Amino acid sequence: MLQDHTTRQFDTDIDRLRSVVTMMGGLVERQFVRAIDAVRLRDLGLVAQVLADEQRVNQLHLESDLRCNQTIARRQPIAIDLREIIAIIHTNNDLERIGDEAKKIALKSRELQNADPLPITFERIERMAQTVADMLRTAIDAFVRHDTAAATALNERDDEVDALRDDLIAEMMDLMTKRSEIVSPAMALIFIVQSIERVGDHAKNIAEYVVNVVEGVDMRHADESIASREALEETRRG
Repeated sequence: MLQDHTTRQFDTDIDRLRSVVTMMGGLVERQFVRAIDAVRLRDLGLVAQVLADEQRVNQLHLESDLRCNQTIARRQPIAIDLREIIAIIHTNNDLERIGDEAKKIALKSRELQNADPLPITFERIERMAQTVADMLRTAIDAFVRHDTAAATALNERDDEVDALRDDLIAEMMDLMTKRSEIVSPAMALIFIVQSIERVGDHAKNIAEYVVNVVEGVDMRHADESIASREALEETRRG
């Protein structure tokens, strides 16, 4: 649990910024689920809903950035307070990019509307998408509860998603070499699978920002930092 801030107004500012994150998180999760359903059901109505949500996500993104900048200017936060505001900025950037990936999936689904079913089961793509949706929910929950353990868990799930992506793309590439008539829909599915994987990456990023807020550790460069410290110690011992 993070400590209370020195002024009640600062608490109010932070609470408002956090609420935008959770609101954006809910919106982009809905976008992502609808985009996958648009592919599965070949439903152009769902595509339209994804595109409509995109406008609201972009609006919230801009509003949040402005509020973060205003809070920094007014309150001049330091240490953990500053880390949290910066984490909110980064988190909202990742959420906006998740919305972009959902839009890409929805638009690619249009290319599958009139295509014959591919000789590949959609169940594995759905399983990959379900795993990524779970990752996103876990990341947002970690942000709300300041749960640093989620970052490790999501790293493991991300490896699972990467393996599914590689298997699916390899299978579709193989199909395209054997059946030239399915190249176009297969390429659309490849782009969809790649977008699903990127959503997982963004979810993992969000969980890692929580670690930076609570522990002051930047997970993006944690391995490099450890290696540098070990090299320094080895030099001193030598």
